[in-house]
Amino acid sequence: MMQRVYLAPYGVGLGHASRLLILAENLKRPGIQMCFSSFGEASNYIKKQGFECEKVPPVEFMWGKDGEFSVKSNINKIPHWLVNFPVQVNKEIKYLKKFNPQIVISDSRLSPLIAARILNLPKVLIINQIKLLLTPRLREFKAGRFFETCNGELMGGLWNMSDRILIPDLPPPYTISESTINSVKSIKSKIDYVGFITPGAKITESSLSKAKEVLQIDSTKPLIFVHISGPMGTRIPIIMKLIDVFKKHPSIQFVFSEGKSNGDVVPRKISSNMWYFEWCPYKDEVFFLSDIIIMRGGHTAISQAIQYGKPIISIPIESHGEQLSNSTKIERLGIGKAINSKTMNQTMLIDALNELICDKSYEERILNLMKISNKLDGVQNIKDIVLSYV
Repeated sequence: MMQRVYLAPYGVGLGHASRLLILAENLKRPGIQMCFSSFGEASNYIKKQGFECEKVPPVEFMWGKDGEFSVKSNINKIPHWLVNFPVQVNKEIKYLKKFNPQIVISDSRLSPLIAARILNLPKVLIINQIKLLLTPRLREFKAGRFFETCNGELMGGLWNMSDRILIPDLPPPYTISESTINSVKSIKSKIDYVGFITPGAKITESSLSKAKEVLQIDSTKPLIFVHISGPMGTRIPIIMKLIDVFKKHPSIQFVFSEGKSNGDVVPRKISSNMWYFEWCPYKDEVFFLSDIIIMRGGHTAISQAIQYGKPIISIPIESHGEQLSNSTKIERLGIGKAINSKTMNQTMLIDALNELICDKSYEERILNLMKISNKLDGVQNIKDIVLSYV
């Protein structure tokens, strides 16, 4: 009998889709059929990886021209969300009736859970942000903190319709996303910290040699991987700022990746010390070879840096509560530095790079965290849970 698994990741950025694609690849076996549903960039990326993906109308946040969270644009989007969300639920019901899965797996999306509940199907939630964090400015006000708490418990109650809530993170006190999870009381009885869901590195001597050859890597100079992911509109502004700063420092090598899923895989040399990918086919190799990773504050990217044991410079999206919180935790763990994208300048960036290169305690701490992470096989843990339903 054919067993069917339905996977529904959030469609903005590629982090959520990447997690479920890793799971899908590990579930591949005769007798198991899988179908995705998503929207936006994620749906195209899923199809590019060879999986069927049903499309639903987008319900997504809006971002400003400089990559900041746009409060005004999001308020204006509320009527659009109110229209699209019930359409999403109806589409999910239609797709689920057609596919008839044994289990529904949602990554940070509510509509598949509602549809699965209506159809009385088993449902598992994978999520690293239970509640929406406000900006630091708004959190200074008592009313802001009260709203944040109420919002967290409300969302927790909605996410609680899942049969299980799986957190793709390390258990306390090492949890990267602790501020969005640990304080929500309504979901505590259901959450399970399963470990990071990141792809296992597929690196060989041959692939390393190829990457070194293509990128003309000089082993005597530090190599920095600028791995910028997240919503489309937030990437280019920060990349342009970083290129402008780093082109003046030929003693350090840089590889930039825009993370454009349908982008060119051939790198462009944009200065004597810089290569630029729209989509980097050597990501594992560059992660492995790099001394430091520069990134936003996304959970998936931070997870990968920890699993490779690489110190981090995090430049979170302005006014993005979750990324700001993740970046603060990076500093508390002593595995990297957080830099404000609005106030950053050449001196700030170069000082942070030099500190992480010269102070080996950052490397020691992240290598210790890497060992803790490696003991929790998030992919296998979730795979075992899914297989218990099919």
